Amino acid sequence: MTRGTEIATALRAAGCVFAEAEAQVLIDSATHPDELNRMVAQRVQGLPLEHIVGWADFCGKRMAVGPGVFVPRRRTEFLVRQAAMIATLLPTERPAVIVDLCCGSGAIGAALSDQLASYRLHATDIEAAAVACARRNVEPRGGRVHQGDLYDALPLELRGRVDVLLANAPYVPTESIGMMPPEARLHEPKVALDGGTDGLAVQRRVALGAAQWLAPGGFLIVETSGQQALATAGILDEAGLPAHVVSDEGLDATVVVGSRVRE
Repeated sequence: MTRGTEIATALRAAGCVFAEAEAQVLIDSATHPDELNRMVAQRVQGLPLEHIVGWADFCGKRMAVGPGVFVPRRRTEFLVRQAAMIATLLPTERPAVIVDLCCGSGAIGAALSDQLASYRLHATDIEAAAVACARRNVEPRGGRVHQGDLYDALPLELRGRVDVLLANAPYVPTESIGMMPPEARLHEPKVALDGGTDGLAVQRRVALGAAQWLAPGGFLIVETSGQQALATAGILDEAGLPAHVVSDEGLDATVVVGSRVRE
């Protein structure tokens, strides 16, 4: 039995669905046998693979991820794709102003910026660990990361000038967190998961402040679930941001896009 097969067998027994692929990632990431043994033991104990190796594959790039930081999901690549399409509608005579709220690792804003020719990127998160991690992804791309609660963290100079506002705000109802996979509910910060009683509490706050920060014709793009999509769209509509729902069944991904109407 090869080492890779041995590791895959151990991971599969621990409940890892993609045991073979994860085994190869661990083998490729370890610098010596003792480190590999430690990493395998951590994964068997339930630590997220991305926290163990220090990165996540997101939109075809390795994004830094560390312990205590929300791991970017594959379905969120759909939000980035939608934002990239929308960016083609923006004025081209100046850099697009992009803001990634509740940024976690900063992977969303970073991945979008990789697809833009000209941009100003800002990201915010309330968690110190997330901000430190996001800086590793955002600052090499020329962006800035701010710590604070949603819009409170943003420089005032951005008010009314944001072209694309990205928000993968927490949308899991509080009572549903206990049903999430252990690697999420035990190793990711609750503030990055808990969306309040109905899962929409943070989305409401994002929507209420968005019109003050968006430029005329700017867009707010919010990730949500298929079950919550109409409610999320209603929240954006009530905030004066006419909204529509876009989904990708293959990724089980849903986003709601709202826009600030030009006056």
